[in-house]
Amino acid sequence: MRTPLMAANWKMHKGPGEAIAFFNGLSDAVADVKDREVLICPPFVDLYPLGRMLGESRDRIPIKLGAQNMYPTEEGAYTGEIAPPMLKEVNCDYVILGHSERRRYFKEDNAFINEKLKAARSFGLVPILCVGEREEQRDAGQAEAVVTTQVREGLGGVEVGSAEELVIAYEPVWAIGTGRTATPEDAQTMHAQVRAILADLWSEELAGGIRILYGGSVKPHNVDELMAQPDIDGALVGGASLEVESFARIVKFQIVS
Repeated sequence: MRTPLMAANWKMHKGPGEAIAFFNGLSDAVADVKDREVLICPPFVDLYPLGRMLGESRDRIPIKLGAQNMYPTEEGAYTGEIAPPMLKEVNCDYVILGHSERRRYFKEDNAFINEKLKAARSFGLVPILCVGEREEQRDAGQAEAVVTTQVREGLGGVEVGSAEELVIAYEPVWAIGTGRTATPEDAQTMHAQVRAILADLWSEELAGGIRILYGGSVKPHNVDELMAQPDIDGALVGGASLEVESFARIVKFQIVS
């Protein structure tokens, strides 16, 4: 049974003061959640204060911490970048890699994302590899080919020994921040394809344990239906993760039979 991972990507929102207040509020709101994992990925400036809170009260706070990006080397003359060991030092467990905004605005390609993914794993971080097609690619019937290429090239040369070492997030780019969401059935189709690719890369047993998240305008009103799909193992949430009540409701999704 794959433990659902409900992840918040705050992008460029919330300074340390807001982040600490949110963290405390969410900790109380999800204190009774035992059967799923909760993850916050805030801006870099928030990682130290939130990581310190976790270090002091990890048993009390049912939340894990992740970064939104990293540079694939231990240290060096890379002005403005953050190294994997720095993330580990502030209690990060996860790092988002290959988000569509990194691909679009910062011109990151599959080869560079693959380099980052290997570096993350070598320093003990669990990478969340983001994949997804743009609207024009979907309209041209290229969605499956685009996602297949992103998965295969992003994971090229990567050896995974257990399902806990990797997370995939399928985020159709046309649904991010637009209010549009892939239908649960469309999302399930793509998730099943991704799992088949993972099985081809490694094994069906290993692929069956890797969590594949859905991202793209996940909201309190649609999370239950999305999470009812057999190959959707959690959510990578943007705008709806910025309010405690909204994200807590997403974390506490209910599958209605």
